[in-house]
Amino acid sequence: MEQLVKFVPFSSDLLIYLAIDLSIAVLLLLAIRSFSGVFSKVSVRNELGEKDNFAFGISMAGRMLSLTIVLSAVVGRHMHLGYEVAALGMVVFGAVGIVLVRAGRFAHDKVVLNRLDKNQMIAEKNVSVALVDAASSIASAIIIKSIIDWAVGTDVNTLIAIFSGTTVVLSVLLLTTRLYERRFANNNQDNSFQDTLCKGHLALAIQHSGNLIGTAIAVSSAGSILAYEPESYVSNITGWLLVGLTFAVSLIILASVSKRIILAGVNWKREVDLQHNVGIASIEFVLSIGLALLIAGLFSG
Repeated sequence: MEQLVKFVPFSSDLLIYLAIDLSIAVLLLLAIRSFSGVFSKVSVRNELGEKDNFAFGISMAGRMLSLTIVLSAVVGRHMHLGYEVAALGMVVFGAVGIVLVRAGRFAHDKVVLNRLDKNQMIAEKNVSVALVDAASSIASAIIIKSIIDWAVGTDVNTLIAIFSGTTVVLSVLLLTTRLYERRFANNNQDNSFQDTLCKGHLALAIQHSGNLIGTAIAVSSAGSILAYEPESYVSNITGWLLVGLTFAVSLIILASVSKRIILAGVNWKREVDLQHNVGIASIEFVLSIGLALLIAGLFSG
């Protein structure tokens, strides 16, 4: 059997640490479910089970996935430090993850998508707004996870670096959305991107969701080329901002060129903006994320 399968050696208490981390992660996911109803002032059971509100489910799923992405950077972080330390570390970083995801979504609602009432749109079963909301949560989590992985240790300096990373998240999402809004207005007689989302433009939501998640993946590559200095608070945050925004703009340019090559002969702007072509939007979604993964793979290698 040993000649057929070769296992990597691992400690005997690995399963205990895994059980601790997974149990706390499940409890935190349950907390997200409970908070979903508290913050939106609606009944989760009623929205999902009775009203069959797909938009609410999509938005909630995005928040749950965002939390698991953040927690994936924490699982196993405190191994060999004792069970109590591992449990406490998972609770602390998990709580920090919930706070950061919630803060990022709040800032996204008030600053980025400032021209629409997201909760009202989701209550009215607007799937387009829910998709963008879920994508923004996932994008925030991807960047936060990369910052947690980058910030070595579990001390106060680490927490400061992680919290300051929310500035990077908001700046990147704001830049991406504003550039996208300008492009949309230029191609559609100054129509508002956010107003169009409120009308249930599904193709537009899919396209922009890919932009958000792809940009987050590209920005997360910054941790591969930036050195972590625990007490250099200013240089840490400015480094992430400058490199992250550079990667974000680079992805936008690369994606634009790639669309013109791959979708040659197709008026992809008109197809998505005016014809609501979900198929073309899905291709753009994949292109944004795929190119971002190539960028991330290049720098992580």
